[in-house]
Amino acid sequence: MSPGRRHLTLRMQLFIVAIMTTRNGMNAGRPMDHRILEMAFESVAVRLRENGADPIEIVVCGGTALILTGMVPRTTKDVDILALAKSGVLRSPDPLPDDLREAAAEAAEDMDLPANWLNNGPSRGEGGLFQMGLPARLAERLHSQQYGVHLTVHFIDRVDQIHFKLYAAVDRGGYHIEDLRALDPPPAKSKRLRDGL
Repeated sequence: MSPGRRHLTLRMQLFIVAIMTTRNGMNAGRPMDHRILEMAFESVAVRLRENGADPIEIVVCGGTALILTGMVPRTTKDVDILALAKSGVLRSPDPLPDDLREAAAEAAEDMDLPANWLNNGPSRGEGGLFQMGLPARLAERLHSQQYGVHLTVHFIDRVDQIHFKLYAAVDRGGYHIEDLRALDPPPAKSKRLRDGL
């Protein structure tokens, strides 16, 4: 066994121990915080690699993006995939790639997460956000995080969160209004938002 392979195996063992330690204190109904989300993405990346999958890039919106970019300190019950990406080009996440669904299911089992913890809900079907059209230049504002070589997660920017949270607040209210207040869109940027940036 080469030193690189041995190092990877040791890293994998340490990662599994960390997941199992976390799992002992979790249940499928518990909201995910920053630490759990990071571990879940790491688990997906490891599973993609172990399954021999091609690298995958996802664009994430909602609570997960708010949490992992530090915009709003809170928890979430799922990860909302807005789009898939490849070489800077966004495409619909409906349906999700089989390799990603399999890796997410394995990560859910590893960490005792809900079966649908990683989903394309915001962009599913004809009325989905991706299908209706995204804010102008959203792809240029993405904040990216690499998890190994097999998973890249792009988080939407604050400006785009404001677009989507305003839409969701009008449609459903609830915690979307609280998120919108926390994002605190200043009046100076309101005109830019109306003009599509």
